Amino acid sequence: MSLPSHPFISIIIPHWNGVEILSECIDSLKNSTYPNFEIIVVDNASTDESVAWLKEHHPGILLVQNEVNLGYAGGCNAGVHYAKGEYVLFLNNDTCVESGWIEPLVEQIISNPKTAAVQPKILNYYKKDLFDYAGGSGGHLDLFCFPFTKGRILLEQEIDHGQYDTSERIFWSSGTAFLTKKELFQEAGEFDKSFFAHMEEIDLCWRYQLMGYEIWAEPKSVIYHKNAVTLPMYTYKKYYLNHKNSLVMLLSNYSLPIAVYLFPLRFALEWIAFFYALIKLDYKHMTAIINAQIWLVFHPHIVLRKRIGNSKIRVKKDRQIMSNLYKGSIVFMYYLKRTIRYSDISSSPSE
Repeated sequence: MSLPSHPFISIIIPHWNGVEILSECIDSLKNSTYPNFEIIVVDNASTDESVAWLKEHHPGILLVQNEVNLGYAGGCNAGVHYAKGEYVLFLNNDTCVESGWIEPLVEQIISNPKTAAVQPKILNYYKKDLFDYAGGSGGHLDLFCFPFTKGRILLEQEIDHGQYDTSERIFWSSGTAFLTKKELFQEAGEFDKSFFAHMEEIDLCWRYQLMGYEIWAEPKSVIYHKNAVTLPMYTYKKYYLNHKNSLVMLLSNYSLPIAVYLFPLRFALEWIAFFYALIKLDYKHMTAIINAQIWLVFHPHIVLRKRIGNSKIRVKKDRQIMSNLYKGSIVFMYYLKRTIRYSDISSSPSE
């Protein structure tokens, strides 16, 4: 691949504990064929030997040390403030990359000035022909702010047969790995630190689209992800963050009439999820759903702040944004059919 230029890229890796995970990620990065990048590791107050190990074994890597755990959102924001690159490439610490993974991302974002973010194809580290849960080959969203990807809908993950190997517009790029322009990231308001982790990248990509930009997946770039290493599946915290952050997005990113219209329907879906968890005696999930709603009651100022911020950057109307959303409930479709694939419900989003 021949690029007209090789802009300087800052690869930002938020980290919290797990030297072995970080070591493998850095080793794979150092095999990258792209000639012009720096690595920034943002340590979120690790309690193991991560900081000492990094200083001893990789002194050339820029280390940013946070005094407290700021999560993915706050950690990445902190890293951007130290980044020298025109572009920033956010990367989870529990990933391994193919040697030529950066070039296709750069080529895509340079070739289309409207592209705000571009992600690679993300496959499972342990079963390398399986689309990873956290990103697949590009993220999408339904009207009620439930996310899914090309290659994974809810808990159903597909085998990669090359079925999603075309570069396409998507709704959100996975925080597992995506490239964006530093200046644009800051203009959009960076990641919302109140999200801490989970869906902050969806929220950012929604704001990019409010600003008139596009999000793309570039499957010629491939990485592998050890999903849910930092925050395992089926934990209270993961349930809580997913429900809370999804509700905040719905109330913040839609125009007020659409938000008011959709919220009661989404609220009903929350209680359907609650009673489903009750039937399964999943008390962690039940408690997380209730506490997410309680959080909303006591934090209306955060929703208001986000709405005011969005009004300042918005150039697109909801009608245009919603043309890129799945026009129903992915949860309802999933439980109606019991199993569902991306190809069953979608064609490429278009304006």
